[in-house]
Amino acid sequence: MTDDTHTDTLRTPIVAVLGHVDHGKTSLLDEIRGSAVSEGEAGAITQHIGATDIPLSTISTMAGELVNPDDFDLPGLLFIDTPGHHSFSTLRARGGALADIAVLVVDVNDGFQPQTEEAIDILRRTGTPFVVAANKVDTTPGWNPQEGEPIQKSLEAQSERAESMLNEKLYEIIGQLSDAGFSADLYWRVQDFQKNIGVVPVSALTAEGIPDLLAVLMGLSQRFMKEEMAIDVFGPGEGTVLEVKDERGFGATIDTVVYDGVVRNGDTIVVGGQNQPIVTEVRALLQPRPLEEIRTEKKFEKVAEVGAAAGVKIAAPDLDDAMAGAPVRVVRDRPLEDVIEEVKAELAEIEVDTAEDGVVIKADTLGSLEAMANALREAEVPILRAEVGDIAPRDIAVAETANQDEHKAILGFNVDLLTNAERELESADVKLFTNDVIYQLIEDYETYVEERQRAQQETVLDKVVRPARFRLLPDHTFRQNDPAVVGVEVISGTLQNNRNVGYFEGNEFERVGGLSGIQKQGDDVDEARAGERVSIAIDGPTVGRDIEEGDTLWTELPEKHAKILEQELKEEITADEREALAGYLETRRKRDPFWGK
Repeated sequence: MTDDTHTDTLRTPIVAVLGHVDHGKTSLLDEIRGSAVSEGEAGAITQHIGATDIPLSTISTMAGELVNPDDFDLPGLLFIDTPGHHSFSTLRARGGALADIAVLVVDVNDGFQPQTEEAIDILRRTGTPFVVAANKVDTTPGWNPQEGEPIQKSLEAQSERAESMLNEKLYEIIGQLSDAGFSADLYWRVQDFQKNIGVVPVSALTAEGIPDLLAVLMGLSQRFMKEEMAIDVFGPGEGTVLEVKDERGFGATIDTVVYDGVVRNGDTIVVGGQNQPIVTEVRALLQPRPLEEIRTEKKFEKVAEVGAAAGVKIAAPDLDDAMAGAPVRVVRDRPLEDVIEEVKAELAEIEVDTAEDGVVIKADTLGSLEAMANALREAEVPILRAEVGDIAPRDIAVAETANQDEHKAILGFNVDLLTNAERELESADVKLFTNDVIYQLIEDYETYVEERQRAQQETVLDKVVRPARFRLLPDHTFRQNDPAVVGVEVISGTLQNNRNVGYFEGNEFERVGGLSGIQKQGDDVDEARAGERVSIAIDGPTVGRDIEEGDTLWTELPEKHAKILEQELKEEITADEREALAGYLETRRKRDPFWGK
């Protein structure tokens, strides 16, 4: 443990920072760290693996009168540097989100963007309390920056025009939160933070509003999360894998956030793996060296133990198959089997339901895999296989086994295509979709399926026999037989060449012959539409014996074609073709009610 033993047993609350790509998540975190350093508090800030620990004393220096350290018994705040909000959804602790509280960063000029919506969705699903940091207030035209000041002090220094322009943008964001189902207001107007979301105007560039953000985070944690912060300081450590990384000299290591208990060098741990839980022994616990010692050769220093909450790199054998987002458990004095079962149970919560047929999905972390599976379920797209990791040749082999052609697809979120898989893909009948916005990925796939179905319908339509009803015109017999050549008028439907034709005798269809030519104003054509008059050649009948002028004839529809037209392509054919089809089916079904069904 560090020297400042955690007050009784309250651990540091874990804060995640989420938001759209360029809305300033990283610069906000950098500014918080930087301000702390510039306050001469450098020694107090501990850089963990994947996290930054800012103790209460530093927060109170930065936040000035907004934070009185005597009001708090939490040790400070631990900011986790999530590479993106999808990994945040992965980071869970016993079924809940790993982060106790979140900051949603929104650019005041851009408002909500696709990834903001996704982040909100994840916060809603995990039930994580959050505040909104409305960033880039310094870009307001005519802004007069007040470095590091609380936002209300800073607003006093602004012209009326600048303040009203900023207010307009802030209320737009409050409106967008309301559209998303959250009641929100500027944080100093919020009475009950459990019912309303506080919006904190900030600038990552000038540090204005950062005192407020820290004060709100501390206040919320202190008021609503004290029970969750109570941990067994000496119990067996529990944590979540942030990332799996190869380190020179150590092999595969796991960057882990420990949220309960303590992890010691030499502990036996169980880690969630791609196929089954991994049981291994901690060989080294690594922390980044403090800033002033970065000159030394080694990036990390070994520590004997780490207590919650903290980020640490764990080096241990056999971690190659560990998964981002998976649980890490120290066994200590419990039966190993129980701990393995615990890890399995936690992984089962994240397991994706797969079907006999469907698409293959790959994602960078368990959480993003789960988020993708949820979104696909809503879009009613079945999943054949779901895995964490880059796209490998076997994924392509699995995708090729899908029964339906449109399912021969791989949807990859935030993952790479391995070189050997790239070669496989060239020769495989598999379509690859990749994107780093989940809903965009699914939209791309859905567009592809729709276009494909449309193309298929068009192909089927080209091959299917179209319905037609036509009448032999009086005084238009140009030849009686071999073939009979007559003038006709198409009453409804499309008369196509090379089709069999006939008439109904009662409810029986009598075939009289096949069309061998259609001429329109002396030119050969393939088809004639309703309302047109054309001359046709019919192989088979003799006019005056088998057919008469004035007779109504029909194109003969094969039963299979009639069924396709009625059940699948009804919307694709014209109104008069539908009319001809209805007439043909009605007569046929008087004799056989199930014909073409």
